[in-house]
This record gives sequence, C-alpha cells and structure tokens, in this order.
Amino acid sequence: MKKETEVAAKVKGFWRKLGPGLVTGAADDDPSGIATYSQTGAQFGYGQLWTALYMLPLMIAVQEACARIGLVTGKGITTIVKERYSKGVLYTVVGLVVVANTINIGADLGAMTAAAQLLVPSASFILLTLMFTGIILLLEVYTNYKVYSKILKWLAITLLAYPITLFIVQQPWGTILKATVIPHFEFSFAFLFIITGVLGTTISPYMFFWESSQEVEEDKEKKILDKSGTPQISDISIRRMRTDNTFGMLFSEFATWSIIVVGATVLHNSGVKNINTAADAAKAIEPLVHSFPHAGFLSKLIFSIGIIGLGMLAIPVLSGSAAYSVANAFNWKASLNLKFRQAKGFYTIIIAATVVGLLLNFIGVNPVKALVYAAVLNGVAAVPLLFLVLKISSDEKIMGEFKSKAISKTILWITFIAMGAAAVAMFFTIGK
Repeated sequence: MKKETEVAAKVKGFWRKLGPGLVTGAADDDPSGIATYSQTGAQFGYGQLWTALYMLPLMIAVQEACARIGLVTGKGITTIVKERYSKGVLYTVVGLVVVANTINIGADLGAMTAAAQLLVPSASFILLTLMFTGIILLLEVYTNYKVYSKILKWLAITLLAYPITLFIVQQPWGTILKATVIPHFEFSFAFLFIITGVLGTTISPYMFFWESSQEVEEDKEKKILDKSGTPQISDISIRRMRTDNTFGMLFSEFATWSIIVVGATVLHNSGVKNINTAADAAKAIEPLVHSFPHAGFLSKLIFSIGIIGLGMLAIPVLSGSAAYSVANAFNWKASLNLKFRQAKGFYTIIIAATVVGLLLNFIGVNPVKALVYAAVLNGVAAVPLLFLVLKISSDEKIMGEFKSKAISKTILWITFIAMGAAAVAMFFTIGK
C-alpha cells in the first residue's frame, strides 16, 4: 500500500511539472495534424512513416530553443525580434504568424463542425461553428492562466484514441519497423506536398511563439522575475523546462506515428487512398470498436470527441500565439492572467483571429482539404521563422550562459535546411 501511494505521489508530482511543453506537443496534433497524418497514411501507406522518427529530435530541439528563449529572457520571441531587428523583419514575422494561424483556426473550426455533424447530421453548420467559436472565446478570455492551463493539459488525453487503435489492429510489425527506420522518397508533387504538410503541422510557427510566451507566463506565475523583469533562472528551471518539453514532444510524435500507422493499415490497405470527408477519417479508428454494436457510430463518436477536444486545445493556442506576437510588437499588455479590461489589445487580437478564422468557413472550402492546405502553409512559413529562432537562441548577448550549444545549433540548422528543401522541392515539382 505504501509503495502504491509513493508511485501515485511520483506520478502526480511529474504531472504537475508538465505545462507548456505538454500543451504545445498535444496542440501540435490538432485537427490539421490528424487530417494530414491520416491522409499521409491513406495515400502513401507506410511510405512516410519514417518522418515521425526523424522529426522527433528536430521538434525537441526547436521547441526547447523557443522555450529556453522565453524562460531565460522573460520575453516572447516577437519582443526580442523588435529589440534586435528592423521593423521590416518584425512586421514580416508578425504577419507570417497571424496569417498562418488565422487560416489554421478556420480549418480547425471547420473540422470540429464536420466532426460534430457526423453525430448530428441535421445540425446546422453555421450554428455549430458559431457555438464552438463562442465556447472557445469564453474560455480563453474569461478564465485565468492557471485554470485554463489545467483545462488544456487534460484535453491532451483525447489523443490516446489512435495509440489504442494501433495495438488493437493486427499490424505487419516487420514492415512498420522497416518503414519507421528507413526513409522512402518520391520526387513527385503529391509526395512532396504531403511531406511539407507533415513537416509544417509538426514543426509549426504557432508552436514557437506559444511555448516561448507560456514560459514567460510560467515565470510570472512562479514570481521569479527581478525588478527589471529579468527571470532568475537556475539549472533546476532549465531541467524542468527540458523534461516538460521532451515529454510533450515524445507524446506528440508517438501520436503522429500512431495516426500514420492506423491510416495506412486501416485505410490504405483497404483501398481508401484519399480522405475527402470527416467520415472517411473516422473509419481509421473503427477497428477500436469493431466488435461492439453500432461500431460505425462509435468510431465516429470517438473520432468526433478527439477532433473537437483537440480543436478546443489548439485554437486557443493558435489565436493566443498570434495575439502574443502582435501585442509584443506594439508594446501592449499581453497575458492570459489579465482581465479583458487590462489587456484589451491582446484579447481583441484573440477574438479577431478566431472570428476571421470562423468566416473562412463560409467561402465553400472543403473542411478536410483545408486542414491539409493549412499544414502545408505552416511548412512554408516556418522556414524563415526557424532561422530567427536559431539566431536568437544562439546569441550570447540575449541568452547569456544559456545560449544554444553545438548540438542544439546543429540540429536547428538541419531542421531549417530540411524544411526549406522540402518547400523548395514542392514548388519545383508543381505541374510535373
């Protein structure tokens, strides 16, 4: 009994240590991520499964650098860009983040609505999108950071549907292991389009700005800022951040790997090569409940809960990171701990980005296709932003003793080159 209590206490203690890293990792597998990874598995089988393994160290390094910037400086990335670079660079950074995030918000809202309509086909698309938008804005604007961060952490659990399905379905483990370790390439637009989307929905601009800003929020929450606003950072703080970040990215990439495997085994191997609707994507987890009565409905229910839950998690991250970026650029107060009247500009950007995203759903774009296109846009936008993260995290004048060391810089350069090459190759193959 004593041992069980000790184990429970350790688990609870570890869970308490998790924060920005876990939330960012889970938000990475948003509806856009699920759609892109499912499409990857359906279209190419296990052909792009290796990306989950090789992206993991890249993802950990990028997000660790972003988190370290926020933790060490007590400032968001946009604030540092404003202090160190020209207005042209600043406005380009803010513009890329706001545009990419707003489009992603629209795609995620559309996906949540399409998922809800699987359960209630007669429900109005307009009313559902308005309802989801209203709920998300109420939570984000009217709850404080401490409460809201706890809600976000628990929503991360909805990702588990895919790993559970993974181990229920009979898998060709030898083929899967080989495909996980040995890269497979096809120099075609379709292959490079999807792989750019996979990179973009995994190493996304909004994650850079969100995790760095949330580390600043953590600094404020723990009251470790001195009178000048500079955090008093210890090696323990850095270790806590790295543990949180590494666990969050591992959790995210395991979910990514699971989604691709499930998509390949259940959809591709059954002849489903393209996912055009939410119902198509829901079929991927039908084996989870195949022996139950009404298996088709149950799979749609689980899929819908996952999409809606992760949308509730990701959309505030998307709008929040856009708001931090704009607010920092114009010296507005920016914190989820502040009331609306205390940070009107910050919350106005959150509301505006979410509402514009909502309106994008009324221009006739297929919600599932929009998710994949949003992921590809993120893959292109991430390239210049990665270069800035690399420069800032390696600058001794900004980071002091906590600047990026050789391993971190090497992995960041590899990430920048890989994502840049994928984007260039995709554009090069258009029409071929």
